[in-house]
Amino acid sequence: MFEVGRCLESSLVHAPTQRAAVASLMQENLHSPHRQLIELRIEHADLDNMIDRLAEQSPVDELSLRRLKKRRLLLRDQITRLETLLDPKEPA
Repeated sequence: MFEVGRCLESSLVHAPTQRAAVASLMQENLHSPHRQLIELRIEHADLDNMIDRLAEQSPVDELSLRRLKKRRLLLRDQITRLETLLDPKEPA
């Protein structure tokens, strides 16, 4: 019983440190390049859908359509840069 108490006491002493480490790791994952890539791809797909819906409307709002397409192109560039960063091509 004494050993169990000591083990429990030891784990309680280290629990705040472990929680802080887990919280730090979770925070890192929120800002990881892989996570950013996923979020950019989702936003790009959402823009694709918005552009399709806007193009089908009558009358077409050309200014909004151009702005959305420009934003989608910027996202595509960001996605390409992140993909290159995460998986660089090997020289031939």
